[in-house]
Amino acid sequence: MMAGDWTLQRGATLLPDGSVHFSVWAPHAESLQVRVRSGPAAGVHPLCRSEQVAGLHETIVADVGVGADYAFIHADGRELPDPVSRWQPEGVHGPSRVVDPDAYRWRDDAWQGIPLADYVIYELHVGTFTPQGTFDAAVAELPRLQELGVTAIELMPVAQFPGSRNWGYDGVSLYAVQHSYGGPDGLKRFVDAAHAHGLAVVLDVVYNHLGPEGNYLDAYGPYFTDRYRTPWGRAVNYDGAHSEEVRRYVIDNARHWVTEYHVDALRLDAVHGIFDLGACHLLQELAAEVHRVAEQVGRPVVVIAESDLNDPRLLRPVEQGGYALDAQWSDDFHHAVHVLVTGEASGYYVDYGGLDMVAAALREPFVYAGQYSAHRGRRHGAPSTGLPRERFVVAIQNHDQVGNRATGERLSTLVQPEVQRATAALLLLSPYVPLIFMGDEYGETNPFQYFISHSDDGLVEAVRNGRREEFATFGWGDAVPDPQDEATFRCSVLERSRAEVMPHAGLLALYRDLLTLRAGHRALRPDGSTTTVAHDAAAGWITLHRVPVVGDPHAGGSEYLAAFNFGGVERSVPLPAGGAAWQMCLSTDAAVYGGGDRAIAPANGRLALPGWVAALLQRGSGAGSRGSGAP
Repeated sequence: MMAGDWTLQRGATLLPDGSVHFSVWAPHAESLQVRVRSGPAAGVHPLCRSEQVAGLHETIVADVGVGADYAFIHADGRELPDPVSRWQPEGVHGPSRVVDPDAYRWRDDAWQGIPLADYVIYELHVGTFTPQGTFDAAVAELPRLQELGVTAIELMPVAQFPGSRNWGYDGVSLYAVQHSYGGPDGLKRFVDAAHAHGLAVVLDVVYNHLGPEGNYLDAYGPYFTDRYRTPWGRAVNYDGAHSEEVRRYVIDNARHWVTEYHVDALRLDAVHGIFDLGACHLLQELAAEVHRVAEQVGRPVVVIAESDLNDPRLLRPVEQGGYALDAQWSDDFHHAVHVLVTGEASGYYVDYGGLDMVAAALREPFVYAGQYSAHRGRRHGAPSTGLPRERFVVAIQNHDQVGNRATGERLSTLVQPEVQRATAALLLLSPYVPLIFMGDEYGETNPFQYFISHSDDGLVEAVRNGRREEFATFGWGDAVPDPQDEATFRCSVLERSRAEVMPHAGLLALYRDLLTLRAGHRALRPDGSTTTVAHDAAAGWITLHRVPVVGDPHAGGSEYLAAFNFGGVERSVPLPAGGAAWQMCLSTDAAVYGGGDRAIAPANGRLALPGWVAALLQRGSGAGSRGSGAP
């Protein structure tokens, strides 16, 4: 892997002679000193104002060396962490530590990345993915994920947050890697090992707000603005006075994850909370800079947005008025499927219901593409016309849709196993990039609840009250687990031994077979076929006819039909006419998956499909490749 030309210039930069260049943008600070806490340079050293950059304070201190702890002393006597600290070994309130970003010896020189269309994303939370809750413990699970068939691991945010238990969206030291997970070298070992297993790494980053505890940025500069409001905290100042250095703060952060940690993709949290009325939106600038760094390091790096705006401008090229991001989450798929299989219709689910909505989500990633939304009380979204389907990420569960339930129940505790199998097949056979939330693949039944470990009692009580108020519109009552209680965190840790017994083992086998078929047949991936969706809402069935792209030499000659019965009784599903006879590839009702193993075979142009069963059929030159669930 080629080294990039870009290097981080803010914070503590180790120089070849062992001295350290300290550089901090702090227009709010009258004066600054740096206290080095150990080694030959231990003591207090003044910083000088830069003549080139307004508000920048800097100095070079000799004989500091790697591993020295330091803090900036403000005029009021407070000793605060570096806003661009690479490591906070004692947490958000402690000193920062000097890190040599070039000390780690990478072994991924041969890694060239993978195309976005080949992404099968597995989202995990480092703290609850294993009992140890560390990067190194997660490394031991990578062979299992590779065998499963996922191709990309998405880490929920790892920037330093308060305490040791948090989802990560309360991070306050954006450049520091969470100390309880394993710090900077722990993350590098994880990325290196993932690449060795052929897995890309997606890092979840939060640029719409910062957490409240340990957030000392006000002491340094105008990082925040009162012009806008977010649901999670003060809005970041991306378009007001002195915003250039604030923009640099987050754009440098994105660059540093790519260059220093070799990540393959950034998932931008809730970009609808990033407000910028300037001529060049922050998202446009950030995407351009990430892509520029990707060219320097010689591998693709993609930028994926989470957004509830249903706005195709995020993905459209700049010359068409867009921001040129690579992909975005599309929650309409999840909402439509969730309402269909659970019957829940409160909160934002009021906008969804019935098979028509699911079929719409398969035809167009935005179900709401300009239609009236009852939940919002206005028209919502715009069509994604012309945008390839591999640029949309969909899920049947993710951290938000599980953890933002009152008690964090997973789909496995809300529906029967046969429903789980059918919805899993719908996800993995959809024309989009699928995201699997950790534990989905075997039907984990432990909840994923919201947890924190703040040290401020007032803040803890505010979070408790906020959670109760958030769930009022869903009618979930007051039975909300205490997010500060360690037991809330502990009960959210995966219990992977469940995967060894039925029905969990059957669901796991289904995931493996579906992902094997997807990997081996390009027509089952977003870029390898055109998809025609047919459905009958009254009868409860949907079909997806996947036809290889004409003229694509890599697409293969087979076409596929995915058929789904989302009702409780057998239905006769029509098959597309013409061509060779259809052959069965896989049925979710197979005994190996925990089903009833009922005989399913196409006949006379129709398919008799039992209730809550999905089947995959194939015809053409490649017919005959089957999963273990073939009849």
